[in-house]
Amino acid sequence: MLDRALKGGKGYWSWIVFLLFVIGVGFVTFLYQDRMGPIVTGLGRDVSWGLYIGQYAYFVGIAAGAVMVIMPLYLHNYKAFARISVLADFLGVAAIIMVGLFVFVDLGKVTRILNIAIFGQPKSILFWNMIILNGYMILCLLIGWNVLSAERKGLPHPKWVTFLIYLSIPWAFSIHTSTAFVFAGLPGRHFWLSAIMAPRFLSSAFCSGPAFLFITCMIMKKVSSFDPGDEQMKTLGGIIAYAFIINTFFFMVELFTAFYSSIPQAMDPFIYLFTGLHGHGGFVPWMWTYVFFTICALILLIIPSTRRNLETLTVACGAVLISTWIDKGLSMVPGGFIPDPFGKVFEYSPTAIEIIITIGIYAAGFFVITVLFKTAISIKKEIA
Repeated sequence: MLDRALKGGKGYWSWIVFLLFVIGVGFVTFLYQDRMGPIVTGLGRDVSWGLYIGQYAYFVGIAAGAVMVIMPLYLHNYKAFARISVLADFLGVAAIIMVGLFVFVDLGKVTRILNIAIFGQPKSILFWNMIILNGYMILCLLIGWNVLSAERKGLPHPKWVTFLIYLSIPWAFSIHTSTAFVFAGLPGRHFWLSAIMAPRFLSSAFCSGPAFLFITCMIMKKVSSFDPGDEQMKTLGGIIAYAFIINTFFFMVELFTAFYSSIPQAMDPFIYLFTGLHGHGGFVPWMWTYVFFTICALILLIIPSTRRNLETLTVACGAVLISTWIDKGLSMVPGGFIPDPFGKVFEYSPTAIEIIITIGIYAAGFFVITVLFKTAISIKKEIA
């Protein structure tokens, strides 16, 4: 079925060539980082995780968000989502590939990737996270591919695929729960040491993942004759609205707990992020940008007329993506390191090397999405 991805117009192939070029630039930059070591990044002893790990956390959420299409379809028999369920699965595949690449480049040296597999310990959250993430990617690929193949043949998908579909639902919850535990299980990092870190991760996943899928579907509607369906998109908008409201509530709960308790170690990361601390405030503009887009998204999602209008809903989904990306993909990781356990501030900002490699990985993810979505949409158009 992948042969469908080899057919396309000038615009399609221009997009493919552009993505391959960006991937190439990112790969060459990574080779430079691999040769020079992490010294060419903004990371150091005091802030050892940065942009790469932030993207890792964010795109695990994008992958987990696919379950918000699968659950209504298979648990509540909402047949309208059958039109986009394969796209949700394929989005999960692409997101997990990006997650793996971000972990890969963060390790500093290529050879270190073997340490996780060879010396992994059952007591390590990272070890289990690796197994769960790879398992989820395989599940999404098997489900999406076999469901699409069955649709092409005009047959129901095999029963063993149904078993995998139901298995993928709790598995989707586990991938982001285990990712949250990577952070929440670290003592001395009060910004992460929270009982609701996993619920926060899940709520952000369940709004950012569907929002990403929504925007992707709307782009597909523009550049191809594939119509994801107005009903499907509006229902997806409702799911995004509920999840984003809950995610914002959880963030406010964290703020209340930190400042009502007046524990300095709990307050200082928020103070640093929003107003600056000890003369350092590199993330302040970003965090107020986060506040702005959060408010915009809430207004557009809460008001029924704007939520049911696909144009304003698209804007709302864009605001959701920006808001959740700043919250989880950009500020959450440095916020756990700044200030350090002794109250000292060692600021972090990604270098050009990190940014170029990150863009290269984004391009790799979009390349996978393009190929898989092109295959799925071509087949759906054939059988329509």
